[in-house]
Amino acid sequence: MGTPLKKKLPKNPLEVTIAGLKFKNPVMTASGTFGYGAEFVPYTDLEKLGAIVVKGLSLYPRQGNPGPRIVETPCGMLNAIGLQNVGVDEFIEKKLPLLKGVKTHVIANIFGETIEDYMEVAKRLDRVKGVSALEINISCPNVKKGGIVFGTDPQEAFRVVSAIRKSTRLPLITKLSPNVTDIKVMVKAAEDAGTDAISLINTLTGMVIDVEKRRPVLATATGGLSGPAIRPVAVRMVWQAASVARVPLIGMGGIMNAEDALEFIIAGAAAVQVGTASFIDPDAAAKVVVGLEEYAQRHCVSMKELAGSLKLA
Repeated sequence: MGTPLKKKLPKNPLEVTIAGLKFKNPVMTASGTFGYGAEFVPYTDLEKLGAIVVKGLSLYPRQGNPGPRIVETPCGMLNAIGLQNVGVDEFIEKKLPLLKGVKTHVIANIFGETIEDYMEVAKRLDRVKGVSALEINISCPNVKKGGIVFGTDPQEAFRVVSAIRKSTRLPLITKLSPNVTDIKVMVKAAEDAGTDAISLINTLTGMVIDVEKRRPVLATATGGLSGPAIRPVAVRMVWQAASVARVPLIGMGGIMNAEDALEFIIAGAAAVQVGTASFIDPDAAAKVVVGLEEYAQRHCVSMKELAGSLKLA
């Protein structure tokens, strides 16, 4: 008998394809944790990343919530920034040009308080050179429906995603909220509405109390919990979503290093987003890329092969 042939690693083992777009690697930044991208130029090499997902954009500028709006928690942080941003027009005119020439995908995260808001933001970005895809933040209240959160009601999620789908030719990534009873129902709603990919999870709702003052630490009382504390929850939800999803998944929630990212990929994610880690180390996402490359070489496996390879027995 001859010696078994050693498996050959693909030329680009980290390369993945999502929503018809080819990414050099599966590592993206998470919206709201990386500004508009250019702010991190002094601290990391943007071209090492698979994609930059910019801060959420609304139809008009937003000042966000009053302070205090960030507080550290065990293994994480709670934020209530209130989606402060410059607005879609200023992003197009002043922020996006700063990324011209950077050889990686730029994904615009968008949100609104009405379906019409979402549609208009999508339309304004539709033909803008330099934007590869839209990520839809549906963890927002629909002011026309008494504050029902788009991302916690499957019917509302379907309505907003399908409306955006009709407003743009760009690939759509729907970012799901974890604050639901069954994530699989929300996956199906987004898919039926025409999303090209799904990212999850957004932050978990949490609260911190100053026991001396007997008041919430955050001005808004509650905020979004992120960081390593939520990773096991996020990995579980990605695994559940992968059991029913027909479109690629992008996993996030407490990824601090390559090993954390690998958990999401093995659970079923095609790509990952690094968020809170960038506050601790601005180069964190690029370091995750290096770690994934080392893993691929060591195990002679591509990210495509690794995605969804979890063994339950």
